[in-house]
Amino acid sequence: MPSRAVAHASLSGIVANAEGASAARAAAHAADLGVLPEWDLTDLYAGIDAPDFTADLARAEADCARFSERYAGRLAAMASAPDASAQLAEAVAAYEGIEDLLGRLMSFAGLVYSGDTTDERREKFYGDTQERLTTASSHLLFFALELNRIPDAEMDRAMADGPLAHYAPWIEDLRREKPFQLDDRTEKLFLEKSVTGRSAWNRLFDGTIASLRFPVQGEQLTLEPTLNKLQDPDGTVRKEAAGALSDVFRANLRTFTLITNTLAKDKEISDRWRGFADVADARHLSNRVEPEVVAAMVEAVQAAYPRLSHRYYRLKARWFGVEALPYWDRNAPLPKVEQRTIPWTEARDTVLNAYGAFSPRMADIARTFFDRNWIDAPTRPGKAPGAFAHPTVPSAHPYVLVNYQGKPRDVMTLAHELGHGVHQVLAGPNGALMAPTPLTLAETASVFGEMLTFRRLLAATSSVSQRRAMLAAKVEDMINTVVRQIAFYAFERKVHLARAQGELTAEQINGLWMSVQAESLGPAIALDSGYEPFWAYIPHFIHSPFYVYAYAFGDCLVNSLYGVYAKAEDGFVERYFALLSAGGAKPYGELLAPFGLDARDPGFWQIGLSMIEGMIVELEGMEDA
Repeated sequence: MPSRAVAHASLSGIVANAEGASAARAAAHAADLGVLPEWDLTDLYAGIDAPDFTADLARAEADCARFSERYAGRLAAMASAPDASAQLAEAVAAYEGIEDLLGRLMSFAGLVYSGDTTDERREKFYGDTQERLTTASSHLLFFALELNRIPDAEMDRAMADGPLAHYAPWIEDLRREKPFQLDDRTEKLFLEKSVTGRSAWNRLFDGTIASLRFPVQGEQLTLEPTLNKLQDPDGTVRKEAAGALSDVFRANLRTFTLITNTLAKDKEISDRWRGFADVADARHLSNRVEPEVVAAMVEAVQAAYPRLSHRYYRLKARWFGVEALPYWDRNAPLPKVEQRTIPWTEARDTVLNAYGAFSPRMADIARTFFDRNWIDAPTRPGKAPGAFAHPTVPSAHPYVLVNYQGKPRDVMTLAHELGHGVHQVLAGPNGALMAPTPLTLAETASVFGEMLTFRRLLAATSSVSQRRAMLAAKVEDMINTVVRQIAFYAFERKVHLARAQGELTAEQINGLWMSVQAESLGPAIALDSGYEPFWAYIPHFIHSPFYVYAYAFGDCLVNSLYGVYAKAEDGFVERYFALLSAGGAKPYGELLAPFGLDARDPGFWQIGLSMIEGMIVELEGMEDA
């Protein structure tokens, strides 16, 4: 912001008064929330200038170079040796150790940066770390490529017994990548250019989003508090916040359009070189899910739009006494329902009690995040928006970031991210190579944690109006998780397919956005002028193309899982923990089989969608409450 030293005296007084009022409101709100925890990253490193970080970074670079010197060009001979299993297992274990070290370093840099993406010192630290680790890891590229060049018969023999059998799931995953791998020099070029390519554009997006300020009620708010205003009980505040979001997004559309065009083209080039046929095939491969399964899910959700989102928003419009809700009222709290700020301690206890009722072990793991400061909760200028659970590496532990503002949805977000955290803790013993969970199951524990929390709160509610408000909020969350995310997936497909034909203008992208939104939300949501640029702030489009369908996958899957749990089947908790503890060591089909679930069954998706529809039917029966 420009210096106010040159401002006219009367303007300075107005600004000072406004800032004083803003500070007073912020202080009052903070008092309502209570003391919010900020994470303690010293379990990774003491700080960006910590000697052990500097030493580990140098060690990582040296270890990568030594690994290449020792193993590059030798794996084929090792595979044909009598003790192939032992030799290859030793190499994989060394590789895994280096991956854990690299992950620890990069996780720390990323978490530090997410704390304030506008701080130049943090940004430089993150960028320098990323650049050095990318260069170092280029020495490791040969390993997966050479392993995949070993004939399948030889690798099968080596994995049949002996120490290499432990790594069989990881090696099987590598084999799936084989048809899309390039030669060593090209792979190295792709990796090294990523620093000045995709990663650089990701940083530009993050920095741009974090620097935006939205004028609402005399305050200059960052993105998260402004989005939070869309849930304010006062409709005039919601409308003002929506207008501020629209105006600021539109003022920055040139930058967001350039980022989108560049990254879509970057992906098209990579996909073309690797031989992927469809724009989402790379994501399906990394998720270890068949494209036809995703297509069946998308088709089922889109066919359900009329009986889910269209139906619910018609009902909500009637509650508000209008034919169609303006888009800024889509997530508005119900009229005539008391709204209160939920203190942090109450949110913590709510989630832990819900987890504990399901399994004391689950609550104990989640409690560790609170007790050891593994959570960063306050909303701060420059802090990364939204929420996430970062697994870091198995030799450490996960961290959770939320922007807690005391809304009921913030409690559900906390339950969601702690579900991820529990999952990551349980999967950690699989090691750096097999702990990461494919996105097909990555949202399972998070959405299940939300469902446990919601069901416990609902069971304790006797007031009809409060029960209606809770059911409505849950239906909206499920619509946002299933319908909205599939609409996002459809939007991404349209953008990437259109970009393959040439660069897109901002208005073209706006048009694609509005088309999928109108289809998914239905006629009871009025998409007035101003909603067109709201695609610009969605980080998944930038950081993880086509990630979004994993939310719908996870929600429908959890609805099915919860149905099994609700039948009080013996051994459910044990089977559930076995699913989470597997990490990426088993395919999703094998992990779902003990529950009698099969995502390849066309009827599978209807189970989850029917649960949402059942809640809407219940709400319709409470319309006069």
